[in-house]
Amino acid sequence: MPKTKSQPHPEISQVLVMEGHNNFPISWLNKQGYCEYSIYLENVKGLEVQPTRKMVIGTQEHARLEAEFQEHAEPATFQEMLETSKTAELLSREFPVVSVHYGIRGFIDEVWMTPEEFIIIDDKPGTRAYVSSINQVWGYCLAFQDMVKENRTIIGALRERGTDNIFWSAYFDQKAKTNIKSLIERIHSLLVGEKQFIPTSNPRKCRSCRLKVNCNRKAKPGSFKSVRS
Repeated sequence: MPKTKSQPHPEISQVLVMEGHNNFPISWLNKQGYCEYSIYLENVKGLEVQPTRKMVIGTQEHARLEAEFQEHAEPATFQEMLETSKTAELLSREFPVVSVHYGIRGFIDEVWMTPEEFIIIDDKPGTRAYVSSINQVWGYCLAFQDMVKENRTIIGALRERGTDNIFWSAYFDQKAKTNIKSLIERIHSLLVGEKQFIPTSNPRKCRSCRLKVNCNRKAKPGSFKSVRS
């Protein structure tokens, strides 16, 4: 994979500047769906808080799976993997993706490469396919597609962490691509001050948020209504 020169953004943590453009972590697409204002508090305002127990457990589980994978994995470049996968099935973990064009980057938990398709897997605790989780995996798909520049089908999938249970999957079609590009453009507009960060209106999210002590935009009880479709 070609390396791109980058430098930290002077004011926003976790944002890099690549070829004169902002580049943010794909995991922010998940944060944005949970509470957009949390990105402002942590990365723009610079609040420092301890990771939650779930975050620590998730990091440990990722490290364990990666260590197990590395015991039997054979080293190969990105181009070698693409070429080999045209005639054989391959698997890779913690796969780095960077798109300078879309201004996103991250590490895919697991990628399956076959002669017919690429399957992009993101591990999550639990088995509920939240919209925010789907947005994150679509972000990985978009960055991967931008790097690969092939016509093979791409499938996004969510898997229950620590298991083989894929509880959600879908084709990365034109509709998914259009929607995630729009969301990415919104986050970029937030970073340059063209739009305002919007807090969640769901007080249940606020109660479980690790930034709640320092948040001045918490949702009020009774302000959120759930609707069953």
